Amino acid sequence: MLSRRRPASAPATPAPARPPRDPRQLRRVLAYARPYRGLLVFGLLATLISSGLNLIFPLLFGRLIDASFLRVGATDTGPLDRTVLALLGIFALSSLFGAAQSYLLAKVGAGVVADLRRSLFSHLMTLSPRFFAEHRTGELTSRLTADVGTVQAVTSTALAQAAALTFNIVGSTTLLVVTSPRLSLLTLAVIPLVIGTAIVIGRRIRTVSREVQDRVAEANASAEEAISGVRVVQSFTAEDTERGRYGQGVLASFLASLRRARLQALMGGVMSFLTFASLALVLWYGGRLVMGGDLSPGGLVTFLIYALQVGATVAAMSGLFSQFQEALGASGRIFELLDERSDLPEPARPLPLARAEGRVSFERVSFSYGDAPVLHDLSFDVPAGQVVALVGPSGAGKTTLVSLIPRFWDVTGGTLRVDGEDVRAYALADLRAQVGLVPQETLLFSGSIEENIRYGRPDASPEEVEAAARAANAHGFITALPQGYATVVGERGVRLSGGQRQRVAIARALLKDPRILILDEATSALDNESEALVQQALETLMRGRTTFVIAHRLSTVRNADRILVMEGGRTVQDGPHAELMAAGGLYRDLYELQFRKEQEERAELVPGMGG
Repeated sequence: MLSRRRPASAPATPAPARPPRDPRQLRRVLAYARPYRGLLVFGLLATLISSGLNLIFPLLFGRLIDASFLRVGATDTGPLDRTVLALLGIFALSSLFGAAQSYLLAKVGAGVVADLRRSLFSHLMTLSPRFFAEHRTGELTSRLTADVGTVQAVTSTALAQAAALTFNIVGSTTLLVVTSPRLSLLTLAVIPLVIGTAIVIGRRIRTVSREVQDRVAEANASAEEAISGVRVVQSFTAEDTERGRYGQGVLASFLASLRRARLQALMGGVMSFLTFASLALVLWYGGRLVMGGDLSPGGLVTFLIYALQVGATVAAMSGLFSQFQEALGASGRIFELLDERSDLPEPARPLPLARAEGRVSFERVSFSYGDAPVLHDLSFDVPAGQVVALVGPSGAGKTTLVSLIPRFWDVTGGTLRVDGEDVRAYALADLRAQVGLVPQETLLFSGSIEENIRYGRPDASPEEVEAAARAANAHGFITALPQGYATVVGERGVRLSGGQRQRVAIARALLKDPRILILDEATSALDNESEALVQQALETLMRGRTTFVIAHRLSTVRNADRILVMEGGRTVQDGPHAELMAAGGLYRDLYELQFRKEQEERAELVPGMGG
């Protein structure tokens, strides 16, 4: 499509440097949870209740031990029975609130991710073609899928875990101290070492996680290019090249994933050792206290369970810290896109443009892509309804020139006017509603033929869709298809021929009913029969509209009201066909060269001709 085409001779511009990662990015992610704050509050409340109930369990278990072992020979089992019933009740309530927490927060996470994806995609649609010329499609889709999926955990399970773990560690630590102050000092001495290890290794995990996400995005971009261009790949038997390129991307992401796995394994191993070593010390010292009569067996069991909870909580916090680091890297990449601003600013007070006349004026217009000049000091006026052909050698700037009319790019010098007003004075949507485009490589979407025709006017009636198709010489082949207008065209319209795709695109433009029409090599890739049908449809489409036609076949533009001959980003000739032929110069040279070439092609097709 024209909107995705980089101007002729434009060099690639390196992507801007990424801003430093900022933990405040996670706050921006959590801001997307505001519409679900009721569910979030109830989910967190269920989490805290479940965690609180789990803190009661060690106390009851300790009582159960004392009721069993310190009352050997007793016949009254009431205390034991009541303790077991209390334990069963605690387990049931904890499971109930745990299930509620899981469902509520999963719903919040799914909603946040859906909103974030919609917001990101909607924002991408506002960015200019310059942005898409500098970013690969696979990289952008990776942001929408993998990165947003990574962030999902923060707004669902990770958030609940953070609340639960904070509550657990505070509650368990308090109950540890209450149960045995001396044992608590031994246990808590290990915690700063565990937390310090988590922070040091966690920082490295965050860096490597970002690298993993980058490598996955690059591999996705490579795959997307190969899949979308599979015909070219296969025609050049370049399957091995693409396999190698994608394989290198996958290998890079695999190696980065291994580095992350090693760091995570290191963190897990260190945490596990510190946790169980501390428990061994607690058992040793607690056993001495029991033997000395300073602690009951049930009290030691209670303390051990609380110590296990503290150790498990600290270990879980280290894993959670790692998860937050990954989410921080992913959110940074997401918000880089959300913070991207279009280089096509909307006017503060746009002028109304309900129905344009179609007059287009170039006043000393120049355009450069980066440091590469493409157009130089162009000045000409096109009255409403005039058909203007743009011809010239490749790289002359023809496509770039017509790209300026719907503001796919902004002029870097001079002024481009529509109906006497600078195009930058109109809202982009209003301006582009007046411009229709039929490019050489027609892009159809993967829905039905009817959906593709009504793309520019979703509210069009079936009768209006059919009328547009008839005017585009498309109704005949559409009704001959088994499913007619409901026929699914496949990705990029692959199930239709080139001529059929072009006629559907022309019907789409007819239904839009633009005042300004751009035909960019609309028939150059077609055979003679298809070209004749498409040319008839184009003539219908051009009636009463200001039309800019780009064509390499000069025989197709002889009837234009005016021909602009371009070379090196400048107009070197201007006039109708007969006048330019009489004047000589570049146009006549191009025309005669092409005429001779067409004669030679006919001679090859018809034996004996030209001999």
